[in-house]
Amino acid sequence: MFSPDRDQARAFFVQAWRKRRAGVPEMPLEALAADVIAAHPEYHALLESDDGGIDRKFSVEEGRPNPFLHLSLHLAIEEQLQIDQPTGIVMAFQRLTNRHGFRHAALHAALECLGETLWEAQRSGQAPDGERYLERMNRAAG
Repeated sequence: MFSPDRDQARAFFVQAWRKRRAGVPEMPLEALAADVIAAHPEYHALLESDDGGIDRKFSVEEGRPNPFLHLSLHLAIEEQLQIDQPTGIVMAFQRLTNRHGFRHAALHAALECLGETLWEAQRSGQAPDGERYLERMNRAAG
C-alpha cells in the first residue's frame, strides 16, 4: 500500500496540476486530482509557483488554511463516491447535493463531515468510524 509522506502527497498535487496544464496524459488518480484542483482557482497560483508550495507551512491560527489538506479531503471523498465506500455514501451525498443545489457545495458539506470524523479518530486513537461519518452526512443533508 502506498503511504506518502507530507511532501510526496503535496508533490502529487503539484505534478497532477502541471500535467493538466501541459496537456500531458494523466493517470486516473492524477486526472481526478486535477479535476479537484480545477474547481479551486484560489489554489492555482500556489501550485503553479516554482516550489509548488510543498515546503510551506499553513496555520489556521495565521488565517492560512492548508490547501493541500483541503484538496486531499476532496480527493478522498471523490474516491469514496466512486466505490460507494463506506457503503451508503453515494446516497447520502445525493441527499447533500439535493439540499445544497450544486455538487461543489455538497462536497464541502461532506468535507466537513469527513474532517470531523478524522479529527475524532485521531483524538481517540481509533480508526475512523464509517457509520458515524455517514450519520454526520445524513444529518447535514437534513
